[in-house]
Amino acid sequence: MSKNPSKEDILKWVQEHPDKASKRDISKAFSITGSARIELKRMLRELRTDGLIAGNRSAFRGAGELPPVSVLRISEQDSLGELWAEPTEWDGDDGRPRILFMPKVGDVALSVGDRILCRISTIEGQDHKLEARLIRRIGSGPDLVIGIYRLGSEGGRLVPVDKKNSREFSIASRDANNAKDGELVEAEQIGPKARMGLASARILEVLGDPMAPRSISLIAIHQHEIPDHFPDNVILDAEAAKPVELGKRTDLRDLPLFTIDPSDARDHDDAICAIPDDDVTNKGGHIVWVAIADVAHYVRPGTSLDAEARKRGNSSYFPDRVVPMLPDALSGDLCSLHEGVDRACMAVRIKLSNKGIKLGHEFHRGLMRSPASLSYEQAQAAFDGRYDEATKPLAGALSDLFSAYQSSMKAREERQPLNLDLPERKIILSEEGAVLSVDFRTRFDAHKLVEEFMVTANVCAAETLEAKDKNLLYRVHEEPSPEKLEGLREVAEASGLELAKGQVLKTQHLNKLLAAAENTEDAEIINMTVLRCMAQAYYAPNNFGHFGLNLRRYAHFTSPIRRYADLIVHRALVSVHGFGDDGLSSEEEAALKETGEWISTTERRSMLAERDTTDRYLAAFLADRIGVEFTGRVSGIAKFGLFVKLDDTGADGIIPLSKLGREYWHYDDRNRTLKGDDSGRTIAIGMPCKVALVDATAVTGGLTLEMLELNGNEMPKGSGRQTSHKGRRITRSKDKDKGKRKKNR
Repeated sequence: MSKNPSKEDILKWVQEHPDKASKRDISKAFSITGSARIELKRMLRELRTDGLIAGNRSAFRGAGELPPVSVLRISEQDSLGELWAEPTEWDGDDGRPRILFMPKVGDVALSVGDRILCRISTIEGQDHKLEARLIRRIGSGPDLVIGIYRLGSEGGRLVPVDKKNSREFSIASRDANNAKDGELVEAEQIGPKARMGLASARILEVLGDPMAPRSISLIAIHQHEIPDHFPDNVILDAEAAKPVELGKRTDLRDLPLFTIDPSDARDHDDAICAIPDDDVTNKGGHIVWVAIADVAHYVRPGTSLDAEARKRGNSSYFPDRVVPMLPDALSGDLCSLHEGVDRACMAVRIKLSNKGIKLGHEFHRGLMRSPASLSYEQAQAAFDGRYDEATKPLAGALSDLFSAYQSSMKAREERQPLNLDLPERKIILSEEGAVLSVDFRTRFDAHKLVEEFMVTANVCAAETLEAKDKNLLYRVHEEPSPEKLEGLREVAEASGLELAKGQVLKTQHLNKLLAAAENTEDAEIINMTVLRCMAQAYYAPNNFGHFGLNLRRYAHFTSPIRRYADLIVHRALVSVHGFGDDGLSSEEEAALKETGEWISTTERRSMLAERDTTDRYLAAFLADRIGVEFTGRVSGIAKFGLFVKLDDTGADGIIPLSKLGREYWHYDDRNRTLKGDDSGRTIAIGMPCKVALVDATAVTGGLTLEMLELNGNEMPKGSGRQTSHKGRRITRSKDKDKGKRKKNR
């Protein structure tokens, strides 16, 4: 081409040749030589100024387009396990493009947050337009930070909400994304990590006011990346669902299957009743029915509802909100066993002896109608002989149920599951979202009754599927590690108690320890330490038993509204009994291992988010009590300080070494103790103490305390020698100081 190109010609070439769009390539394509290159340079500069192209002299491209080789960040993993990425740099007017990552054999494993160098290709005829193939990973781990934006005179700062991360970031005005002072934001670190000063970050999304009424949970929801909005198509599919008719289902509407739940529960996924067994060979025995919401009928494999439910894994419960696994049209309506309406259910009929031993069981896919939705308080009052308008008509049914429960407790006592007694905190909020009080839930026999029969139903599900050689997801709880047991022994010995050595650990050994600590001042710390030494339960297609419940096989079946694992078990039961065409698909069965790993991850994610939110509400509750004294117990010890659990609220606070007197403290990792160099004082887990509240930060949930008394004795102040922030003594040589002064003159 000898003709000098126009701007339009250059723009068309760049768009048609994204892989050959350097200044040199353009010059060669249009045969531009000599002084004509000056004019080309001018046109390229004008095109870039006008926003029609982007890039530099080594690689130009159309505005709003990606270069063929780009740096991307893995932004999400969908319900099918596919990874999606977005460019780290984008100059288009529209939102950043969504790019499907296409792995190949030998690629390194990637996760959300990883930065990767990729080759980009355009795809036709697919829902997505761009695909990426890995060249190399250039940075691992999430670079996203959730924090509070603080506006300054020139830009602002990002203060992380994670109490384990105190590092702030600088936010330039151009990177603030219209955030206002005090708002909760999501940001990503940009540029190199600063060796001195603050690293820089860019705000990606403004999340709102973290202290707005009933919004504290939003911090944890976004920090832990819990999906809290349903796509429109998922909501529409849920709202299109219809109630089921009897058809081939078993008619259970004449059974007194009532629900027992917390008074503020929105969903009711389980109902129970008990009938005296008329079998003469089972005198004093009962027939117990456990009916569970038939979620599998509405949430079928391969649907948008199923994909979203798997993505969430479970519901998450916070003091100010619930993030459900299913849309409200299902979780709060059609799948909820409301009083007085027909509801589809999966039910198990259990035959119990007068000693609570399970003699047999069978599953039914049925239609039920609950005569009442009771709270735990109502049920307990009825068990105690105090009836109200709701429970009086059910007096006989409630009496039979309680009688069956008393029988089952005999079998439970024989089985010896782990018998932990830890108070459950309940945060009471006002209408405006402020914390009114922090109470501890009263644990009734009604709670234990429901738990015991749900455990029995879960065992029935596992036994049935195993007997029919059907793959399933077990709820696995392995025994504690030797290292954690040794730590428990040390805490027990410090309390004057004993945990036997040299034998295979069973739950009965731990129960003996818990019983010895009962009604003593060490009861709570022993229960806490036993809980902490337990392994984390998880879901897997391989059966390793359930240590805590002391069961050889166990599966979750009783809460499919809020747990995806239960939905999998329901589908497996549908398949083995021939209850319908909505059973476990072959694809699902082949992916049980991956599904188990994923929903175990989502469960841990929810637990962390729920705990973090509780900590933040407790910190908000205590924020106006700075300087107030509290009693508590040492609950943990580390190199940097110790943790104290407050008696009144159950809140956990940290005492840095700097608040333990002006002396050096030796940390004993094996015994998990601190020993004062001057005072000789030893601090161990479980010791009672009196502390003063130094600081309470609601956005992080952090509490800082100062030790006042330990074991009833005032904390010594030490010798007064200065210490560094790491506890090392700082000593100075006078001669050296003189030498320095002379040198500096």
